[in-house]
Amino acid sequence: MRFSVKIAALAAGISLLAASAAQAVEIQYWQYVYDTRVKAMDELIKNFEAANPDITVKQTTFPYDDYQTKVIAAHAAGNGPDVLQFYYGWLDKFQQGGVLQALDPAVFPNAEIEKDFFPIVSAISRDGKYYGLPTAVRSLALFYNKNILKDAGITEPPKTLDELVADAKKTVKTDGAGNITSEGITLDFAGQDHQWWREVLVRQFGGVPYDDKGNVAYNSDAGVKALTWYTDLATKEKVGAVGFMDEGQAAFKGGLAAFTIDGTFRLGSFRPITDFEWGVTELPANADGVRGNFASYFANGLSADTSGDKKAAAEKFLQYVTSPEAMQIWLKTVGELPARRAAALTDANLNDPIYAPFLKGLDYAHTTTFVDEAAQRQGAIDMVNRVVLNGESPADSLAEAAKAEQAIIDKAKK
Repeated sequence: MRFSVKIAALAAGISLLAASAAQAVEIQYWQYVYDTRVKAMDELIKNFEAANPDITVKQTTFPYDDYQTKVIAAHAAGNGPDVLQFYYGWLDKFQQGGVLQALDPAVFPNAEIEKDFFPIVSAISRDGKYYGLPTAVRSLALFYNKNILKDAGITEPPKTLDELVADAKKTVKTDGAGNITSEGITLDFAGQDHQWWREVLVRQFGGVPYDDKGNVAYNSDAGVKALTWYTDLATKEKVGAVGFMDEGQAAFKGGLAAFTIDGTFRLGSFRPITDFEWGVTELPANADGVRGNFASYFANGLSADTSGDKKAAAEKFLQYVTSPEAMQIWLKTVGELPARRAAALTDANLNDPIYAPFLKGLDYAHTTTFVDEAAQRQGAIDMVNRVVLNGESPADSLAEAAKAEQAIIDKAKK
């Protein structure tokens, strides 16, 4: 009798284990390689799995330059992720490729999204449907090397564009042949300068980058003035050099630049700096006090191929990684601001000397609606290089860039 009971109990235990194994779900999460972002996601996955022992999340990363191609190719082969990170400017490209599925409004109600998140989240909405949610948002600010400014007799960071040029001229260093050895300001259009030029400088010089139909509008006097002002930093004022140390952030991190314009995501990389003190201030205003900024974000979305139990698990994971708790972890590790207004606009953040300038920038920031972000960015880079490296006039190079970008936009509208 005892033997029969033991056999029955053993059989019941095996059945329970089998049921548990059948209910267990593994989902795939993809993002691009960036050390602090990977570290933050590792922590979020650990927390999520502890709260959801029936769900396992496997994180896979790829180099940034390969990421879009990998995602599209994996979707075509039917072996892509369940949850993926994507830049808001890639939405149309991913939509056209059938990569993403719209969020279920029963799980992610539109009214709650629009109430809780910063308004720029609307950039990943099409026809009333959201295709993802951000954990964090980005804006730009002016980073400055306090040691270099102090050595140059500068007591506070610049508040205007004119002051920025004057301070950059005081801090730039050259060798006997006139080659820059330490920049007054970094010139990195492949980094964040193309955003600064498009959404900030063009507006500060009296124009707009695009009209209300999404067509190119910067081929104007204001656009020429903005491009001339920027390229003069290299060709006339000689306070920075295109390609110096390859990247602007590398020059600043190495203590070889007084100023650099970058985003909140750079905070995680700059915090370990011990060779000098650095600070952050709002982007300089123009002579009339007009400020501008560019806001952006990476969102997390659900693959179009995800369904059934995996979709349910993926939705739970997406809910967690866009929760206030996850946003605070992301802020601490990466430096990017929480995408939910209440999580970002705390007294502690608003009074923080590093976070506050970025938060202020969100009040007057614009978000570009890209149709092909990579191609549009490359066109802007080529525009500056033609002026700085090839000696083309700003007006001619701008006209060429506008024509090329409009062709990209027109193609996407067909």
